[in-house]
Amino acid sequence: MRRVAKISAACIATAALALTATACGSTSSDNKSTGDSGKKGGVKIGLAFDVGGRGDHSFNDSAARGADKAKKDFGGDLKELTAKTSDTEADREQRLSDLADAGYNPIIGVGYAYSPSMTKVAAKYPKISFGIVDSVVNTKNTDSIVFTEEQGSYLAGVAAALKTKKDHVGFIGGVDVPLIKKFEAGYVQGVKDTNPKIKIDVQYLSHGSDTSGFASPDKGKEAAQGMLDKGADVVYSAAGSSGNGAIEAVSGTKGAWAIGVDSDQYNIPGLAKYKSSILTSVVKNVDIGVYDLIKSVKDGKPITGTNTYALKDGGVSLATSGGYIDDIKAKLDAAEKKIASGEVKVKTTP
Repeated sequence: MRRVAKISAACIATAALALTATACGSTSSDNKSTGDSGKKGGVKIGLAFDVGGRGDHSFNDSAARGADKAKKDFGGDLKELTAKTSDTEADREQRLSDLADAGYNPIIGVGYAYSPSMTKVAAKYPKISFGIVDSVVNTKNTDSIVFTEEQGSYLAGVAAALKTKKDHVGFIGGVDVPLIKKFEAGYVQGVKDTNPKIKIDVQYLSHGSDTSGFASPDKGKEAAQGMLDKGADVVYSAAGSSGNGAIEAVSGTKGAWAIGVDSDQYNIPGLAKYKSSILTSVVKNVDIGVYDLIKSVKDGKPITGTNTYALKDGGVSLATSGGYIDDIKAKLDAAEKKIASGEVKVKTTP
């Protein structure tokens, strides 16, 4: 089964209001469990974070917002487990199995790395609903929550091309995998469609099974500084918490801009001192996908299949906080309409 998720205006508004909520976390496998028995018929939510966990100011925090809202609305328990960069497939499989054995339902894996392990575990627990973000798991009891990252990144590329004063921009990817290649592809296409003369630097922080590129702010800072030193004045990072380091580096260069990812990073308290350098962010509403699944389980009608959250439905968007892209809004709106109508086909590979 495949359906395109339709996102209500109310949900989008709720997500926007929730963008300011963050918490502190680490890259360890720290456990966190919160409960609320005040509401009858609550849900037991199991959340298996990717590396960086709650507090990454980006991808994981977006998922956490969805779970937090569901817990507030429906009551129940929320159990969080966080991946380590040293994780093996056996570690991820054990993490999901532990949640299933403890009676959590639904169980959500935040990140493509959970795909192989969830395929196995979901098959062993057919009465439990599973969800995975950024990958497709073909089991009957799994909701595959995916996004058109390339479309949001295309708009970021348009913005970068219109804002650079040096005709030189950069892209930093956390890990060199197909998912992050989608971010790169859309960004590069958006830049080139706007001004083909612009130079684009591309760098990945880790490769393959090494996921440290998503949780190494020092590597992000070093990569961004290298691009700035070579003349780039706009740097877009799709690198989890590593992107925080890139934003820090950009903030130290007068006239340079950083583009955030997954959450509206201008509004993240932990990044407040850099907000004057955050041009915009490619927001991926993971919180809405997570909330949709939890609500469906609460309602007794679990979502399954592959559910795509696209630009035209508000699944991805370009943040306007700070007002730094207000002057180019007309051109961004025009680009968005072309994507929505199909006039512009955004590539998913560079």
